[in-house]
Amino acid sequence: MLSAPRADLTIQTPDYENLPLVRATGFREYDARWLFGSEINLLGVEALGLGLGTYIHELGQSKIVVGHDFRSYSQSIKQALTLGLVAAGCEVLDIGLAVSPMAYFAQFDLDAPCVAMVTASHNENGWTGVKMGAQRPLTFGPDEMGRLKEIVLGGKWVARPGGSLTHVPGVAERYIADVSSRTALKRPLKVVCACGNGTAGAFAPEALRRMGVEVVYEMDCTLDWTFPRYNPNPEDHEMLQAMAEAVREHGADLALGFDGDGDRCGVVDDTGQEIFADKIGLMLARDLSALNPNATFIVDVKSTGLFATDEVLAANGAKTVYWKTGHSYIKRKTAEIGALAGFEKSGHFFFNAPFGRGYDCGLTAAAAILAMLDRNPDKSLSQLKDALPVAWTSLTMSPHCADEAKYQVVNRIVAEYEALAKAGGTLLGRAITEVITVNGVRVALEDGSWVLVRASSNKPEIVVVVESTRSDDDMRDLFRKEVKPRLARHSEVGNYNQEI
Repeated sequence: MLSAPRADLTIQTPDYENLPLVRATGFREYDARWLFGSEINLLGVEALGLGLGTYIHELGQSKIVVGHDFRSYSQSIKQALTLGLVAAGCEVLDIGLAVSPMAYFAQFDLDAPCVAMVTASHNENGWTGVKMGAQRPLTFGPDEMGRLKEIVLGGKWVARPGGSLTHVPGVAERYIADVSSRTALKRPLKVVCACGNGTAGAFAPEALRRMGVEVVYEMDCTLDWTFPRYNPNPEDHEMLQAMAEAVREHGADLALGFDGDGDRCGVVDDTGQEIFADKIGLMLARDLSALNPNATFIVDVKSTGLFATDEVLAANGAKTVYWKTGHSYIKRKTAEIGALAGFEKSGHFFFNAPFGRGYDCGLTAAAAILAMLDRNPDKSLSQLKDALPVAWTSLTMSPHCADEAKYQVVNRIVAEYEALAKAGGTLLGRAITEVITVNGVRVALEDGSWVLVRASSNKPEIVVVVESTRSDDDMRDLFRKEVKPRLARHSEVGNYNQEI
């Protein structure tokens, strides 16, 4: 039996080859992420499997789906994880190369309550991780991750007999058939499919074609774990800019971009303008609430304030609930209150029946967007976007901040804004009307503009978003003159991944 993991092992030493390495920082709020090699080794992954297997037995389960994304080391990590799961007495169903929503689909397809998907999503090459769940369609939240961390780091796992491994063929085909059956287009549409050389490239072009579109350009759909152009993240400006150029070059009606593990979707319209996922969510909410009056939608705190003020949603009787950022949080809240759909600004979309099974799936989101266009045959995507009320929303910007410090920094920022609001202070001359602290701090201003500062759930970063109802220049001022200098006063805050 393995010994309890250590955090002080170094590569190219005998101990590294014989003992499990697991750094505590890899246990995030709702999934696990490590730099492979320096923060976790293969024996550490096996210990993770033993711990996960022990935990799901505590929950009364033993049957679990496993899959892996396309990185040079992911299959080895999945095999090490499987060793631990089998040793813990689990019935492991290996579906092979997969995107995360395919693993979630397999829980239903194979009647397995649990899932462990080996993926670092859109993180830079070198990262690895596992997305886990034990109650479909939900994934772990802080309570489950806390218990898993306790078992693994304490070496408190339990070995059990009866573990098994079965390699299950055909899941990818059934997933593509399922997701493509969600729309039957009558309107001819030309689409750029962008995958950033991530795992979605193996599945997304075929799925889109089966939905009835003409894929005029497969952009970076070849699998390449070095990510030669950019990380597969359709929230980042670099990938969105490349998608925009492809739309203009190929005369496409839109571009659909998918992240590294296929659970997110990014969109560029027919004019080559990116539409951030919260605005796409608002467009979808308008469309779906017309078909489903009095529907409820969940949106994360990074999303536009227009959900709360939109006249079309109000006329359709729609209700919007703002909730914590994070795919696990939005997924759980969407299921908990039976919302029709949940939207997250990062591009996670969650659809309950009849449009989906409640888990985040980039291709299901793509199907919903295409169906919306099909129901509006006389309007382009840019025209549907232009029909929305005007608000200028920033990119999601993330200054570096160590995992050990980011929550403390954000807590200090929360306290600063709460004190400012209590004292009747203003931001760029505007009164503060509300300070929402469900996830970091979202400061709403009297004209409907707002700023958000929160800790990233899966990277050593702080997350910043601002929105203005006045102008693009004002949106930039909210960042440059308010949020950026406020954060700069905290020495733990480093360089930004991107800025406006």
